[in-house]
Amino acid sequence: MTAGAGELAATRVAAEEALAQFLPKAGRRYADRRNYDHGPGSRDNVSRLSAFLRHRLLLEHDVLSSVLAQHPWPRPEKFVQEVFWRAYFKGWLEHRPAVWTDYLADIRGLADRLAHERALDERYRQAIEGRTGIDCFDAWCHELRDTGYLHNHARMWFASIWLYTLQLPWQLGADFFLQHLVDGDPASNTLSWRWVGGLHTRGKTYLARPSNIARYTDGRFNPVGQLAEEAPPLDDSREYGVKPLPTVPSFAFDRPYALVITAEDCSPETLTLDTPPAAVVALTATPSPSPLGECQRHVDFAAAALTDAAARAQTAFDVPCAFADSDDWLAALTGAASAHGIDTFVTAAAPVGPVATRLAQLAPDLAANGLQLIQLRREYDEASWPHATRGFFKLKKQIPEVLRLIGAV
Repeated sequence: MTAGAGELAATRVAAEEALAQFLPKAGRRYADRRNYDHGPGSRDNVSRLSAFLRHRLLLEHDVLSSVLAQHPWPRPEKFVQEVFWRAYFKGWLEHRPAVWTDYLADIRGLADRLAHERALDERYRQAIEGRTGIDCFDAWCHELRDTGYLHNHARMWFASIWLYTLQLPWQLGADFFLQHLVDGDPASNTLSWRWVGGLHTRGKTYLARPSNIARYTDGRFNPVGQLAEEAPPLDDSREYGVKPLPTVPSFAFDRPYALVITAEDCSPETLTLDTPPAAVVALTATPSPSPLGECQRHVDFAAAALTDAAARAQTAFDVPCAFADSDDWLAALTGAASAHGIDTFVTAAAPVGPVATRLAQLAPDLAANGLQLIQLRREYDEASWPHATRGFFKLKKQIPEVLRLIGAV
């Protein structure tokens, strides 16, 4: 489920308009045509919603309930499953957060290697600049850099060629995607690259085949004789045991508090809050964790989504809203606490990624100032993440029950 996000406005209104345009196509048509990459400017066979879902300008509940209200089951089954794949990846990473921290450490090490290994750096530069001589790969590279988008099928082909034909480290490819994808999500991106390399489902890899590329690009590309013919699993001995989901503390809403908005959840007015907040604080989007670069398009989309969310929260709760500079969240929160006589902040829980890391680092400093930040987990996450401990099939079996629990059916 992908989105040509480079051409999308980062607002709730734009998200709802995109959903309305897609709804008639969410049934059999989506199932039959979703795997075709017709090229830039021809994306009406996919939903174009992922950038909105990434920052929760759209909530999964709203998308699922709207689709199920318009299409009788099982016609929208494939699209519903695609929505749940996002929940699966997020939940899986919540159970294994060390996968993310190890990935970040790997990237730092690879950045050092690029600085010192000329041959590796040249192969990497050829790949990210679209100079490999493989027409389809180079075209996708330029599309990604120019638009912040790649069709989901193209992402799989791209990753396979990166790993098995160009023989580059998967972490550098995942980093390149996160630098440029407007809908780049730490969980979906990291785990999809690991899946292609046979690390997510151990031993199961994905091989890009010329015949498959030719078929699903309508013959635009046919890289016969240019691609690797085998996809051996990558070698990584690290094992990641399943950890319990982080505990979500309860909050009685019996005292004044401020609502904190991050770019991870830009629908603050839909949170279940027993009493309205005394103030709203928007924490400016964090930069990419990549040491190798960043695409301003991704930063701009996240910042615009946050601005739109803050405006809606201010209207919904009729309270002032302050924006925190990305370099000093602590000063903004302590300032809000002093201005409004509060000692508690409430926010939507941030899944594993840069924002969650920043919030975790912030917690002891807040405590030192007599303040606390309570993260509330969305009902959809509460219902789906416990089933994301192994493969997708475990969650897939629970989709009807999750839909019932969240009131989407």
